Amino acid sequence: MNIHTGIGYDVHRLEEGLPLWLGGIQIPHSKGLVGHSDADVLIHAICDALLGAAALGDIGQHFPDTDPAYKGIDSKILLQNVCKLLSSKGWQIGNVDAILCMQKPKVASHIPAMRQKLAEVMGIDIDDVSVKATTTERLGFEGREEGISAIANVLISKS
Repeated sequence: MNIHTGIGYDVHRLEEGLPLWLGGIQIPHSKGLVGHSDADVLIHAICDALLGAAALGDIGQHFPDTDPAYKGIDSKILLQNVCKLLSSKGWQIGNVDAILCMQKPKVASHIPAMRQKLAEVMGIDIDDVSVKATTTERLGFEGREEGISAIANVLISKS
C-alpha cells in the first residue's frame, strides 16, 4: 500500500456584510471572507492538503482566481472536483484533520455540521474528519479579527 500525507494552509481577509462560509456551511456573523470563490478557508486548506499529498499541485493551479468560471463558486464544488481527481489517480482519502484559527465568531457549536458536510462532500465517514477551532489570544491578524486562517493535514492511500 502506498500512503502519503499532505498539509494545506489558507488565509482569507474578513469584511463586513459578506456571508461567512466555513467547512461548507454558512455561519451567522457580521463579517465574511473575501475571495474569488465563496472564500471557504477551511475547504481551501483541505483541497491544498489533498492535492499536495498526491503531488498534484495546489488549488490555485486547478482553480485559478483569474478564471471567471470560479467567480463566487461554492467551495464544496472545488472539493468535489479535487476528490474526483484523486480518485481518478487511484487515491483514497484516509482522514482529514483541520484547524480553524480565528477570534470570532465562536464556531464550536457548528463543528459537527462542518464535519458532516465535509464527510458528505468527500465521500468518507464522519469519523475520518476532524475539525478544531482555536483563537490566537487576540494576537496577529486572526486575533484582530482581520482574517481567518486554516491548516489541514490529510492521509491518502492507494493499493
